[in-house]
Amino acid sequence: MILMYIFETYLDLRQHAALKLPTLPKSLVGVISSEKFEKSRVYSLDKSYFHFVNEAVSIIMDTAILCFGVLPWSWKISGEYLVSIGLDPENEILHSLGFWAGGMIWSEVTDLPFSLYSTFVIEARHGFNKQTIWLFFRDMFKGICLSIILGPPIVAAIIIIVQLPDGELREKIENLASSLKFPLKKLFVVDGSTRSSHSNAYMYGFFKNNRIALYDTLIQQCENTEEVVAIISHELGHWKLNHTMYTFIAVQVLTFLQIGGFTLARNSKDLFRSFGFDTQPVLIGLIIFERTVNLLQHLLSFGLNLVIRSFEFQADAFAKKLGYVKALRAGLVKLQEENLSSMNTDPWYSAYHYTCPPAVERLAVLDEPDKKVE
Repeated sequence: MILMYIFETYLDLRQHAALKLPTLPKSLVGVISSEKFEKSRVYSLDKSYFHFVNEAVSIIMDTAILCFGVLPWSWKISGEYLVSIGLDPENEILHSLGFWAGGMIWSEVTDLPFSLYSTFVIEARHGFNKQTIWLFFRDMFKGICLSIILGPPIVAAIIIIVQLPDGELREKIENLASSLKFPLKKLFVVDGSTRSSHSNAYMYGFFKNNRIALYDTLIQQCENTEEVVAIISHELGHWKLNHTMYTFIAVQVLTFLQIGGFTLARNSKDLFRSFGFDTQPVLIGLIIFERTVNLLQHLLSFGLNLVIRSFEFQADAFAKKLGYVKALRAGLVKLQEENLSSMNTDPWYSAYHYTCPPAVERLAVLDEPDKKVE
């Protein structure tokens, strides 16, 4: 865990150095104003400084939790609480839910200062935040309520399973989808502008039940419908090239490997003893497993990340073949500008962290007509 923190901090430092570069990338010279570039640079640096502090606090807390036996202590306390209210601590589902509830409270309390600072200092300083403090806490309360409703059944199900033996814009988008024989079931506009001015678009679904979602901020920020349709053509490229299915299969394989690895960890008495447990609770097994396979999980995720990045370039090439290169380029520049995305990006940092390559990298490929995208 500490080795991964050191490696990722090294990448963060490389990216931080890239963010300090005072000049625009060549592909954006004459396209992005120096004023917008400077705003983007300052915004990205602010987020980078915040990230350093946040990650340092997280690694200190996680290390302390493991080294000082907080997990077995919490498990013991949750069992004692069940006894005090007349419930059976030997019931692993009830015991695990009590432990999970304590962990959720701890997570909400420790994350709150960082969430408040990120939203009401960094995002507000750069003109993105539109939330009031009331809306922030209302959303947090809704999230907690959803966790309370959805969390227990999921935790219980995991334990039970483990314990078993084995207008115009719409018309243009619909016409594009129809020309590609894309089974568009519904088209949604996401109300994102009441909470943030960040913009995005995405596609989801399988077989003949696909949907496209557009952030209202994207529609507002693009200068014309052609730019929005160009961005959608990129998303449809993922569908046409079967990227969604390939990614789904890859995730299932990774999930299968994780389940197999968890089975090995779940049945290892020595592993539980090394973390201070005499019993082998399923929920504790999940936590220990996550810690012990952290490095392998990062390597597998990195490999998947590289594949997904190649999909992004292929989807751009697909949109380019449809004749949307000019509009797509303009749309990418607009998204880059309005979201104050990092404009100078370290290649190592980008390859490791970004599933979607930065606009600068995508623009560079779009500007090279003979570039072969694999």
